Amino acid sequence: MARIRFDGWGWRHPGRKAWAVRGLDLTVEPGERVLLLGPSGAGKSTVLRALTGLLDPDLGDEEGVLTVDGEHPRRRRTPTGYVQQDPESQLVMARAGDDVAFGLENHAVPADRIAGRVASALRAVGFPYGPERPTAALSGGEQQRLALAGVLALEPRLLLLDEPTANLDPAGATAIRATVGTVQRHTGATLLLVEHRVAESLPLVDRVVVLAAGGGVLADGTPEEVLAAHHDHLAAAGVWVPGHRVAPRRSAGPAGPPLLAAAGVGVSLGDTPVLTDASLTIGSAEIVALTGSNGAGKTTLSRVLGGLLRPGTGTVTLGGDPRPPWRWRARELAARVGTVFQDPEHQFLTPTVRDELLLGPRRAGVGEAAAGARADELLARLRLCQLARANPFTLSGGEQRRLSVATALASSPRLLVLDEPTFGQDLRTWTELVDLLDAVRADGTAMLVVTHDLAFTDALADRVVTMAAGRCAEPVAVTR
Repeated sequence: MARIRFDGWGWRHPGRKAWAVRGLDLTVEPGERVLLLGPSGAGKSTVLRALTGLLDPDLGDEEGVLTVDGEHPRRRRTPTGYVQQDPESQLVMARAGDDVAFGLENHAVPADRIAGRVASALRAVGFPYGPERPTAALSGGEQQRLALAGVLALEPRLLLLDEPTANLDPAGATAIRATVGTVQRHTGATLLLVEHRVAESLPLVDRVVVLAAGGGVLADGTPEEVLAAHHDHLAAAGVWVPGHRVAPRRSAGPAGPPLLAAAGVGVSLGDTPVLTDASLTIGSAEIVALTGSNGAGKTTLSRVLGGLLRPGTGTVTLGGDPRPPWRWRARELAARVGTVFQDPEHQFLTPTVRDELLLGPRRAGVGEAAAGARADELLARLRLCQLARANPFTLSGGEQRRLSVATALASSPRLLVLDEPTFGQDLRTWTELVDLLDAVRADGTAMLVVTHDLAFTDALADRVVTMAAGRCAEPVAVTR
């Protein structure tokens, strides 16, 4: 299986002064199963991308030595299985089965073997549809399963997984981890896994490597050795170490009068119903967590409530305005509703991080001085100051997520609609983000949060609404 060697290796993204990774010395032997940890922005995703050969030396600075099986990854022809943080970015075909077959066809697998391997891979990841399912109709979690199926079908010698369960419901995440373990044992592939939540990932690995935020390796050894020797230091650095408990945040008072009310909302994609008679109310100064299995309709409902999608049936009112939000002008919507997409890069429109934070307030008619002060405040609160002049698309997944939340907050909206806002966050930035949302709630802002993050729900939600088959169950109050 694949042997990996980093010797003084580093990478700097174009236009950036700071190196994403520097001074990395690391060897991974064939068949090892490595959990790669470190705070958000330490370079974990950059390391995985380097191993795929996707980093272009003409679009960045590279130093040191990196080899896989003795050659640079860009010259390596043996299949590498790579699941990215954003699964949608690696889906290339219109139908699910064709997407899984795409990699096999590119590696010249005989045609009479492709259909069987596609079917086997889809079964292995628990993909809930047949091969004809349109990829455009998939939820984020279903995209995650499909992307993993495309990787597993290749039977790679090197398996690189970047937060492979981040968009999955708890049951789905458990099933995917079991599948990854089975495939690795069957193939003996070398495995590098990036996950912020450590406890659930430990059964998959025999080694833990912790990257330091400033470069190099902070800790390296068996899971037992690393956690025993560095538990407190890892927690302070932002690693989700097992056994760490998060203190709940309590609402300052009861929720205010209903700010948002949806009744009988229905949405269909072609002939397929996605939402059927979904109803929900949210009061001012209230945080409602929207949970449920992948494909239940959570993201679709959040887009309707945020004014980004017109439903086929039902009504939505916000702030007593008789017009439904999807009929508002863009400037009006931006001033009253802040939205965070499941894929943060879909909402970036400017060349720098600071410009992204100025865009919403400017559209809402906020003066330059006030907009600038708000942008600088959010940069500081979400640890993005050093990235103010960076291109948003060069940020790590966790940094992009914090920026997307900051852009939603920049206009001080009355309603926040957040789709998986804690994705990709280390313990430190997760805590800071939760504290910021808690403060925003205290100011009277209402929030709908689509999430599979049970720690977030326990720490911050006032009520939990579970979706199933396009409907909302009765909300359950969270007691702390």
